[in-house]
Order: sequence, then C-alpha cells, then structure tokens
Amino acid sequence: MHAEIISIGSELTSGAKLDTNSQWLSLQLSEIGIPVHYHATMADDPAAMLEVFRTAVARSDIVLITGGLGPTLDDLTRELIGQLLDTELVLHEPSLKFIEELFASRNREMPERNRIQAMFPAGTEPIENPIGTAPGVWADVKRDGQESCRLAAMPGVPSEMKKMYREQVRPRLPPGSRVIRRACLHCFGQGESNIEEMLGDLTARDRNPEVGITASAATITLRIAAHGSTAQECDRLLSETRQQARETLGDLVFGDDDDTLESAVCRLLVECGKTLSTVESGSRGMLAHMLAVCPEAEQCCVGSLVVTGPVALKESIPPADVSRPMAVAMVQNCMAEFGSDFALAVTPFSTPDADGVSRGFVAMTGDDHTVAVEHRLLGDPALAGPRASKTALNLLRLHLLRSTSDAQSSC
Repeated sequence: MHAEIISIGSELTSGAKLDTNSQWLSLQLSEIGIPVHYHATMADDPAAMLEVFRTAVARSDIVLITGGLGPTLDDLTRELIGQLLDTELVLHEPSLKFIEELFASRNREMPERNRIQAMFPAGTEPIENPIGTAPGVWADVKRDGQESCRLAAMPGVPSEMKKMYREQVRPRLPPGSRVIRRACLHCFGQGESNIEEMLGDLTARDRNPEVGITASAATITLRIAAHGSTAQECDRLLSETRQQARETLGDLVFGDDDDTLESAVCRLLVECGKTLSTVESGSRGMLAHMLAVCPEAEQCCVGSLVVTGPVALKESIPPADVSRPMAVAMVQNCMAEFGSDFALAVTPFSTPDADGVSRGFVAMTGDDHTVAVEHRLLGDPALAGPRASKTALNLLRLHLLRSTSDAQSSC
C-alpha cells in the first residue's frame, strides 16, 4: 500500500507560493507506515487535473488532494472529482447551513457563489471543516481487479488542511504494513561529498535505515529513515545508525533532529556557566540574528554589535585592509566591551581578487585563547553571512568540546 499527494493551485506552479502541504502530509503518512510514492503539483487546469486524478487513483491506494475547494471559478477540485466518478454534484444541506451560519457569525452575508462549497459529487462523503468555509470530500474510488482507492480532498489553507487531516482523514486511513520512523543528524565542517565518502556503506541505497544527505547554508544533514514491523524495531535501527554515524564523523556532528548550531553552542556555554558576545560586519547581522532567536541564548549571550562601513568598536581596531590582526582586534575588544567570557567576530569581506574570490576572517577568543581563521566567499554570495556565522560558532563549539574533554580527563 502506498499513497500519492496532489496539490492544486496555479499560484504553486507559478512559484508565487510554496507547496508545504505535500511535505507535511508525507511526514504524517510515514508515521502510520504509509509510504508516499508520488507528489504532483497542478495548475488550475481542468483537463490536466482530471488526467492526473485518473492516473493517481489507478496507481495509488490512497490519494490526498489539497486545494481547489474554494468558491471561485478556478476552484475545480470537487467538479473534477465528480467527472472522475462520472457523477453529478448534489447539494448537501447540512454543509450549506454550516457555511451560512459561519458567515452570519462574522456579521457578513454569504455570497451566492459560496453555495458551490456545499455541493458534492453524488456518492461521496463531506468532510467537515470547523474553521473554514471549504468542506473536504471523501470518496472510495472503485478500481477493476483491485481494492478501491481511498481519496480525500482537503482545503489548501494549511491550518484548515492540518486540522481536517488529523481529526477526520487520518482515522479513516488503514495502518500501513510497515512502520516508518525518521531522525536527523546535523553536521558542520565538511562538504556534502566529503561526509558521504566518510560514511561509506552507511549511505548505500539498499540499506535499512536509509541515510540521505542534504545541504542547507553550509549545514549538512543526514536524514535517516528506518522501516520495520514495529516502532521498537525502527527505534533500535535508528539508534544504531546514529551511533555509527557519530563514531565515524566525530566532532563534525553537532546535533539531532531540531538542533541548530547556535543552540548546540549555547547549551555548551550554559553547561560551563560562560557568557558570549559577538561583533560582525561581513555577515551583516546574521550571527546576532541566529543567537537572538535561539531560546538558550537568553542564558548566556550578553551582547552583539553589527557594524557597517569602517569597522570601529574601539579606535584600536584597524580600519584598513581585511586581515587577521583586524579579526583579533575586533574579537578581543568585543570581549572587553561586554565583559563576556568568550567573543566571536566576523570581519568584512575584501574586494574580489583576480579570481573573483573575496576573503574575510572569523575569530574566537576566551580562556586565554584566541584564534582567527580565513574565510573565503565562494559560490552563492547570499550564503556568505550564514557560512561565516556558522564558521565562527563552530570555532567556539570545538573549543568548548575540547575544554570539556580535557577537564573530564584530568578528573
């Protein structure tokens, strides 16, 4: 048994909006052991939609559709489900009454066009939408020589779709024959291909758990999916694979699942009872922002400076060429200014050289130790800030890990 997800809306195919519904639904289905084999994103084109609907119900046991249930002329999902089933739309009086009462509760008169939202293909079942005007549609689509396909059409508004799925669609779905559990490991300090080479057979395609590698703003994520007959079996497989990856990658791994590099650093600072301040130019406030939205930062971060133009925290900071001494001066003066235990700095980036490469420095100081490393701006300029900020955070993370390890060794 497998599922297919179809997202409807010209705003999705044009790029005006991002389809997040399919991703969310895929994760939800995996929790009950139903793998998703296909995603389709459709414009509001009736001929194309009908073709995709027919293909989906023929090849998939479960089809979930989002979007196209509104009252406007381009909302075609219910009509095309009717064509798929070769049946007429009929009025469902309880749905019409609910929509009328919803408008009345908002002191508004229901436009006549909204009446279409209470029309359903004959033989289908309305799915209540307690927080919107667009009910969903449930249908069992008969197929020659095989079990019926379970089809559910839900609103495209994410909040309405999620509530409808959790409360009314998921209880109607049969449990999958296999349990699927997922986990993530996040790494920093090596590229995607280097990490894959280090992991070796751990990323083999026919392996269970499956280990996929993705990159986002210099963070490398191992996405681990375990398949088993029970949740306990999957949890065991995930635990074993995570342990193997950690042993192989060592300090390149900074966290699991929802962890971020900044949260990992802040936790280490809190454990040590230490504080942090930052000063940055080339990262244009990215480092300060990353820490500002990190809940753990409230316990350890004492201040941030974002400077543009001439770099001047104090007069002793050289305002001239980008250099290692500039980075050292910035980070040391920052620590003195805020009275923190540690400080991080990101210098401006130099003008590109003959090869088109810009250079800057990131620095860390604290525990009578100062280090400044060159940071080259390669590839997408939009990633300069995140990469430089994460490089600075990683300097501190590695220092704190070594300090903790040395302290434990001396005990």
